[in-house]
Amino acid sequence: MSILNLIGDNIVISNAENLTVNEALDITCSKLIEAGKVESSYLEAIKQKHQEIGAYYVLAPKIAMPHARPEDGVNEACLQITVFKNGVDLESEDNGDVYFSVTLAAMDSDSHIQTIMALSELFQNDEDIEAIIAAESNEAISEILSKY
Repeated sequence: MSILNLIGDNIVISNAENLTVNEALDITCSKLIEAGKVESSYLEAIKQKHQEIGAYYVLAPKIAMPHARPEDGVNEACLQITVFKNGVDLESEDNGDVYFSVTLAAMDSDSHIQTIMALSELFQNDEDIEAIIAAESNEAISEILSKY
């Protein structure tokens, strides 16, 4: 399954400034909770884990992949793309502000391996990451993601 199928219309472009970690995480899960694909407990699990160990989900400069365990409230395998136009400080000492976030919600430990591989390919393509961050519409973002 392509990552675009898992995203559907779960894309948010945020122009908010000076977000707290919790406000940013609220945005990264907003469409998934709204659609009933994950429970609010999933978001709370991400926030709790952040409190315990820090920004474990910030993978590289500009890139985050918030996620929790399937049993924390995943109803359907899905992804949400969030672009923070002004960047957000998620308290990652090594990677700086985040501009591109992919919230991952998997049904079990194994079924999302293909998705992780596709996302890994995307995360290694700096040109596409920059194009997603610069995109002004969900359609433009979807077009870039359709390659993966």
